[in-house]
Amino acid sequence: MDAGRELEQILQTAQETIRTQTKSEQEVERQRVAWLGRKSRLTELSRQAASLAGEQKISFWRQFNRVKSAIEGELAGRRQALLAQPAGDAIDVTLPGRALPQGRLHPITQTMERILSLFVPMGFDILEGPEVEFEYYNFDALNIPRDHPSRESFDTFFVDLPSPQPGKGRLLLRSHTSPVQVRVMEQRRPPLRIVVPGRVFRPDPLDPSHSFTFHQVEGLMVDGRTSFADLKGVLDHFSKALFGPHTKTRFRPHYFPFTEPSAEVDIACAACHGKGCATCGRKGWLEIMGCGMVHPNVLKAGKYDPRKVQGFAFGMGVERVAMLTHGIHDIRLFFENDLRFLEQF
Repeated sequence: MDAGRELEQILQTAQETIRTQTKSEQEVERQRVAWLGRKSRLTELSRQAASLAGEQKISFWRQFNRVKSAIEGELAGRRQALLAQPAGDAIDVTLPGRALPQGRLHPITQTMERILSLFVPMGFDILEGPEVEFEYYNFDALNIPRDHPSRESFDTFFVDLPSPQPGKGRLLLRSHTSPVQVRVMEQRRPPLRIVVPGRVFRPDPLDPSHSFTFHQVEGLMVDGRTSFADLKGVLDHFSKALFGPHTKTRFRPHYFPFTEPSAEVDIACAACHGKGCATCGRKGWLEIMGCGMVHPNVLKAGKYDPRKVQGFAFGMGVERVAMLTHGIHDIRLFFENDLRFLEQF
């Protein structure tokens, strides 16, 4: 048999064997060694070609390279086909497809949206304000005295930049969302109902109940007839809508520079129903927010006449509400980005 016909026979046999007898990647490798290895008939013929000369030698190598490439292509195609096949009966094609992991809202965002959704039906507009604030709006306009401890650097993050409006004091990271009250009053006339969500900053040491950044929701209502009874009605309705229809609330006298009279709002502990337990510190009550009637000096700062209008304000920590509604005892969990924690919401 001449070399040309033998090469064609090798190609035909190799293609048929590779297609019918290779059931795994290991068998593909064995076939490669058998047809293209150092001891294969194809390699042996290439050694014998040294005795050929002239046109006969050129013709042989042209045919040899074509056969070798065809066998290599057959092996590569068979390998790809095997990789694409399911592994035996390991896959049940009747089963539903795998669900792709989806993102979700952070528990703080969920809680904030829940809080806002309860005030919007009561006629409150949602507004926002700047996180980098002037000292005037953060303190002066809110009737906070010049010598108040909260103005010191250990209670406020001051920004080491020149103020673009020196008449309004230094720049700082706002320590509460209350500055938006005055900003809105400067731009709108009463009646006014707003809620203000946002992030605030205080240089508090990290512990289970404190963080240097957290979130608040501020509320303000101003018109000619607003009373403390309206304040109690709005916040009592909110508490029952958020924590359950049988939730009890109480208002304790307190002091805030920007409201007078002022109060802290508590709800009866859901764990012990007011009897006292570890959750509520044996008190039977849990504090959720501060509130009060807007101080006349704050109304004046907002260009309102306190003889014609009055209003109430309230503020709550979103993390505090989230911890109460979900039974979380460490505020740091909200900021550690641990998926084991976040995926529970």
